[in-house]
Amino acid sequence: MFRLAHISDIHLSPLPAPSLRELVSKRITGYINWRSNRKGSMTGGTLDTLIADLKTQAPDHLAVTGDLVNLALDEELETAERWLKTLGNPHDVSVVPGNHDAYVPGALKKTRRYWAPWMLGDREAAEHRPVEFPYLRVRGDVALIGVSSARATAPFMATGDLRDRQARRLGEILEETGKRGLFRVIMIHHPPVRGAAPSHKRLLGIGLFQRTVRRHGAELVLHGHTHLATRYEIDGPGWKIPVVCVPSASQSFGGHKPPARFNIFAIAKTASGWSCRMTERGIVDAAMTIETIAEHELHVGVVSAPA
Repeated sequence: MFRLAHISDIHLSPLPAPSLRELVSKRITGYINWRSNRKGSMTGGTLDTLIADLKTQAPDHLAVTGDLVNLALDEELETAERWLKTLGNPHDVSVVPGNHDAYVPGALKKTRRYWAPWMLGDREAAEHRPVEFPYLRVRGDVALIGVSSARATAPFMATGDLRDRQARRLGEILEETGKRGLFRVIMIHHPPVRGAAPSHKRLLGIGLFQRTVRRHGAELVLHGHTHLATRYEIDGPGWKIPVVCVPSASQSFGGHKPPARFNIFAIAKTASGWSCRMTERGIVDAAMTIETIAEHELHVGVVSAPA
């Protein structure tokens, strides 16, 4: 059995003081939003409590689906790099970027540089190549496929996108790993489901994403962005593919969004295919008590025979 944990939307705090030069951009609106809305509801203490409990669960791997920072300031990216080192060996932690990690033009390039050890596919790491999306990491019988929907957008927009080049490569990876009989997990920040996010925060390329997985298959899709605990399904080639979001790992109790949570997926081969049991664990009161909130048996696709 392989136990995969999932967290998202870290929004590390406190936010460093930006310079006037750094605020002459979209960052000014994000800074105001942080000061007025997020400063009191997304805290490092909440995150620390959640991560401490996650570590007691001893998952085999951790997926982090974006928005580690807030305004993509250089100081934030460096802080996030140090924080990632506290999670464990980069071999055991996989990251994809979110829209806040690509907040302004040029930020995503820096994100790739700072967080490269957690974003390198197995081939890129072995060949000392730079980060490339989508990437593939294979751990046991599980294929971890990192897709980037992150992009810089105009003020008051938080859309992501998936374009033809990434979609083609995603299809190739899904086809290859399906023939190897692996359990394929796609990690992406924005929800690849229509209506899951408002129009100014949606993924541009949902249709392209869904056509790709409908043709090539996948077993599970993990995303963040909405700060909600949701489960959807999209069509695969003969089966439904679960699409799961987890609330922000920094959200304190009592806000208008669910408090901090992580999910763990217990993945195992069976005689007829795969089993995947999902456990939701998170903060349940103002004292930051962490409990198991719910458990679900996910219906996932069949095992493909090895080529």
